Amino acid sequence: MIKAVFFDLFYTLVRYDPPREELQAKALKDFGIDIPSEALSGPFFIADEFIYQEIARKPLSQRSEEDKISLYVQYMRILLQEARIDASEHLILSILKKMKQYDMNLALYDDVMPALSNLKASGLILGLISNIDRNMTSLLNELGLSSLLQVVVTSNQLGFYKPQPEIFQEALRKGKVEASEAIYVGDQYQIDVVGANKVGMKGILLDRSGHFKQAINCPRIKSLTQVTECLSC
Repeated sequence: MIKAVFFDLFYTLVRYDPPREELQAKALKDFGIDIPSEALSGPFFIADEFIYQEIARKPLSQRSEEDKISLYVQYMRILLQEARIDASEHLILSILKKMKQYDMNLALYDDVMPALSNLKASGLILGLISNIDRNMTSLLNELGLSSLLQVVVTSNQLGFYKPQPEIFQEALRKGKVEASEAIYVGDQYQIDVVGANKVGMKGILLDRSGHFKQAINCPRIKSLTQVTECLSC
């Protein structure tokens, strides 16, 4: 019987506002590259897979400034390659500098409040497991999530990063549930789903845009409102 549902943060509960695709298209246009923002959605997905796995392998907090810049350059290179844009090292660095100038706020997806409110009303324990490297208290308060989440576990608190088992196990300990009694929902297969499955939780892939094409052995949903359908599957 499922007693708890844990969630990833970025691109599961929150997104950038305005969308990063729009800002990226705006930055590219400043350098004479005209591309519709919707054409960057798939490339961002591919680039995200790369950087999340790299951060899981070696967290940003353990990298030198030179190593961080190299990582971001490779991230942008993958993004542009997937968008079929040829870019020199100089152009990539210029684009990264331009992106840093934009204000990027965080906003909830439209399905978050209805889904989490419904799950909590059903008596389930709700929690957050995130690789974020900063204190989450003020952000969760601003987004209105604090009252819905009984458990919050981050890399900033713990020093472990998904898919390391310790971060999932700490959430289970705080929630006072067994792994078999918990679901974990995230937008990354290796980092979120595989990581959760390895500790005995049920990993669910949130594939909002249908970009994930690989065959996978886990439930896949397009909206958080579908989580309830996975409680007994």
